[in-house]
Amino acid sequence: MLQAGDMAPDFDIPVLIGGVKKQFRLFERRGKQALMLAFYPLNWEPVSARQMVIYQVERERILGCQAEVVAISVDHIMNATAWEREIGPFDFPMASDFWPHGEVSRRYDVLRQTDPFAGASERAIFVIDKSGKIAFCKIYPVDQLPDLEEALEVLRRL
Repeated sequence: MLQAGDMAPDFDIPVLIGGVKKQFRLFERRGKQALMLAFYPLNWEPVSARQMVIYQVERERILGCQAEVVAISVDHIMNATAWEREIGPFDFPMASDFWPHGEVSRRYDVLRQTDPFAGASERAIFVIDKSGKIAFCKIYPVDQLPDLEEALEVLRRL
């Protein structure tokens, strides 16, 4: 498992930002802002929906910490597009770790091997500082919302 102090594994995957498909490259963010990588199991899942809505509602607080949320699931980008239309829009990147399946989740050691949701991401938070190092990481039960205040406290200290 990755730990605080480790360099965050790099990745380059498709994202939606406000319904527009773009490419997200972690290395391009180094030196610019901290990131909160929010891995979640699946779109169309109730806890994941609440989690994304909270991030949108609390976006100004996250931005106030000189940070951005990047939500990551193994669902296809078109699935994320339909889901965002139903519960969004979201102004933060929603990344698709669909192909190769779960590659980013695997790099971060959060690809679930057991049910429920085997083959999907764990519900996990990684706070990445501006230099690209992991400042915080935690895996949550799939049926539990991550504690945003916990991540915000870490972001404030960066």
